Amino acid sequence: MAKIHTMPGVGSALEGPVVRTIGVGDLQEALRRGIDDFLAMPTHAFFIALIYPVLGLLLAGAIFGNNVLPLLFPLVAGFALVGPFAAIGLYELSRRRERGEEIALTHASQVLRSPAIGSIAALGVLLVIILFLWLATAQALYHAIFGNYLPASLTGFLQEVLTTRQGWALILIGNAVGLVFSAIVLSISVVSFPMLLDRNVSVATAVQTSLQAVGANPGPMALWGLIVAALLLVGFIPFFFGLAVVIPILGHATWHLYRRVVVR
Repeated sequence: MAKIHTMPGVGSALEGPVVRTIGVGDLQEALRRGIDDFLAMPTHAFFIALIYPVLGLLLAGAIFGNNVLPLLFPLVAGFALVGPFAAIGLYELSRRRERGEEIALTHASQVLRSPAIGSIAALGVLLVIILFLWLATAQALYHAIFGNYLPASLTGFLQEVLTTRQGWALILIGNAVGLVFSAIVLSISVVSFPMLLDRNVSVATAVQTSLQAVGANPGPMALWGLIVAALLLVGFIPFFFGLAVVIPILGHATWHLYRRVVVR
């Protein structure tokens, strides 16, 4: 079990978090407040999120240059698996705005000096491990269906995937497996990162609370996962640059979802 960190002024570490039952209206309110946060501090959020489109373009360039096109979709989908960790600076901005504190771009990096940074990093490493497991699984699935066939171009790859039975099988099975990975990440991280930033709790307590939140709200949490997936898809379409808007909104909204799910 990870060592409990000390955060003055946030209550006793021995006081267990209490989870609420939420509905669709709570998801709508979290998104509304996430958009409001983004509009209130778009410059800060934009610069933080700019690294994601750039990273996406670099990944795409590496793929096209090294003939590993079969991993294009798994890599793109993998953004969702590490997103909860990558958005930690956005949670901090929403937290500061909620408290009426001064907000500047540099405040997003305050998490690096947080007493919880060790716990946050440990949970982030877990998500990165899950990402690599997903990529390895996706590659194994491709080889199981297509063998050693490597497409020479993006057009050839899309033709194989979209017009053949093997391609349809890859789409169906790959999405089913990806859904399992996404459900795991959602369950362990939907409120855990904001909680680690906000409270004096261990990694185990934060993850347990996240699992309880999903268990108490399976329908709304499943819908939240679909909303995240749909918005990320919209962000990917214009050459990844839509992520500069989508990721900040989702990051801020996740903070407000945490506030609605876990009793203060």
